[in-house]
Amino acid sequence: MSDFFGPEQRALQQRFETQALADAVVSVTVHDEVQDTDRAFIESRDMFFLSTVNEHGQPSCSYKGGEPGFVRVLDANTVAFPSYDGNGMFMSMGNIRATAKVGLLFIDFELPNRLRLHGTASVVDADPLLAQYPGAELIVRVAVSQLFINCPRYVHRYQKVSSSRYVPKASCETPFATWKRIDVLQDALPARDQVRSGPAGGLISFEEYFGKAARGEA
Repeated sequence: MSDFFGPEQRALQQRFETQALADAVVSVTVHDEVQDTDRAFIESRDMFFLSTVNEHGQPSCSYKGGEPGFVRVLDANTVAFPSYDGNGMFMSMGNIRATAKVGLLFIDFELPNRLRLHGTASVVDADPLLAQYPGAELIVRVAVSQLFINCPRYVHRYQKVSSSRYVPKASCETPFATWKRIDVLQDALPARDQVRSGPAGGLISFEEYFGKAARGEA
């Protein structure tokens, strides 16, 4: 773990007299393989935050949600998760293909608790795991480089109200995304989606969509 901190982290640690503390925390918490407790926590989560970096060094952070266990620990060095239908920008997936470096943050807002995972990700077409994830477009596999827990003292406590109705399930058809019904976007949608607005309730305006979103109906 000699390369865990760079010169800027070290400079701040020296300024605030925390270098010895930082090194002690690393020695106690940071590891390079998924342990049993890590697996249990990761596979119990129904969401996480994903950080990626594009070819210009610009970071991006994205929320990823699914059914509990949608992030799988394949072995001590590899985790995998699906990429579901989104807004068509493919920011995270494109960044992964550009630079591969990722950070994953898993949080339990009820206890609270949190785990950070760093690694190198890949997106491979026709991944065999696709068959195990209804509704997935791509599978991301992450080669784990570092995992470590964080102090949860600033994590606010929340309780889950309900699961998103848009999370794909094998038992039912995934509802059509409300934003895809916005009238001015119809010509830009993929052909497979252009015919679905009518059966899903018809076209709506941007104003109507934002009203629905504000009321939690989107």
